[in-house]
Amino acid sequence: MLTSRILAATAVAAFAFAAPLSAQYSESEQNNIVETAAAAGSFTTLLAAAEAAGLVDVLQSEGPFTVFAPTDEAFAALPEGTVEALLADPDALREILLYHVVAGRVLASDVVGLNSAETVQGSSIAISIDGDTVVLNGAANVVAVDVEASNGVIHVIDAVILPGN
Repeated sequence: MLTSRILAATAVAAFAFAAPLSAQYSESEQNNIVETAAAAGSFTTLLAAAEAAGLVDVLQSEGPFTVFAPTDEAFAALPEGTVEALLADPDALREILLYHVVAGRVLASDVVGLNSAETVQGSSIAISIDGDTVVLNGAANVVAVDVEASNGVIHVIDAVILPGN
């Protein structure tokens, strides 16, 4: 019990440390997830992928949704040709993008109490704490949290996560 409280306190501190970064990504709580991501300017690949996969209308709908949003740098770190191959395969792209979305508004204070989260794709994302960092699937670090949108929340991650990894 005490260990879980200490872990939760550490995780909250980690999210509190990352929270000021979220201010640079959100211009207005009135914008939906797509508009908020577009205004940030660091999610052009994610938005192009959402368009290619036919998910823009979904991400502009009422929601609410929680999106673990990889930055352009995260997509650029994928092996050469991966993004192009995914853009040419809308079904595979859709599966990967839906793996980055959780139904409902899951704020940082909620995430720190979870070991995993079920995605709308149907698989779960593993959630762990490594020092002051929240890590998804042992590979993607959460670098900004609680970027509010009218239909949900965005948590910025530094890697693309894949189902089954």
